[in-house]
Amino acid sequence: MFSVASVSRSRVSPSRFSTATTLLAAVFLLAGGALLTAPTAVGQDKFAPQTQPDTSDAPNISGQVSGGLIGGVPVGGLRNNVGTGGGLRLSLAGWMDQSPVLFGLDLGVFGYGHVEEEVPFSSTVGPRVPVEVSTSNNVLQTHLTARLQSRTGRVRPYAEALAGFKYLFTRSRVDEDDFGGDLGDEVAGSTNFDDFALSGGVGAGIDIQVYRQDNPAKEVRRVDLHLGVQYLLGQEAEYLTEGALNDQNGNGQLDRSELDIRRSRTTFLQPTFGVTIRLADTD
Repeated sequence: MFSVASVSRSRVSPSRFSTATTLLAAVFLLAGGALLTAPTAVGQDKFAPQTQPDTSDAPNISGQVSGGLIGGVPVGGLRNNVGTGGGLRLSLAGWMDQSPVLFGLDLGVFGYGHVEEEVPFSSTVGPRVPVEVSTSNNVLQTHLTARLQSRTGRVRPYAEALAGFKYLFTRSRVDEDDFGGDLGDEVAGSTNFDDFALSGGVGAGIDIQVYRQDNPAKEVRRVDLHLGVQYLLGQEAEYLTEGALNDQNGNGQLDRSELDIRRSRTTFLQPTFGVTIRLADTD
């Protein structure tokens, strides 16, 4: 152990003593300067710990939200049975550390057929009280995504891979308004037919900056115009075509034998258009 007594017993030359003194003085000066300039020391309570936990290895997470319109263009055998549709899309994704890869969730719903018809309210009342019934053919899809895209730059192209499933369903409903369609509250409704299909594919597009916020205190960092396209393969599934609900035997029920059920692969080409909101982070 180094002590005053050990110094008094050791033989120290004047030159070495002078050099050591100079080094010690330099160390004390550097330490004093560091204490004076350290930002954590200002206004700190004397009983508070003087060191902060090391967060250099903590993950730096940031992300973005994208939403807008989506189209559904049938491909292959599906094209012979259904028409082009449209709907809405929402994407949530985040970067990890400084990697240019985003991982997220892509949600979409669009219709490929819609029919409205006037029918009797019931078999008892007959045609004296007609109601408007709307039947829609829809696709609800959920995909996990991995996207390669820079987080900076006015123009940010990207490429992505997707894997998930499609839920194809046909639903009829009666609304309490006289406008038709799906504008009012649902009085009665039923899912006439549905099926699931695994889905996966690729996508590409571009985000073009239209607004930027440099204030780090704001939650929204920038807003981009979003343009993209997705090609999503789907396994075989059963589904109904537009206007395929007919009670042919008049028993008041839709039997499976009366339904025009089609089966094919469920592949869609999906153009997307909307906005991307880049959220604030710790970059």
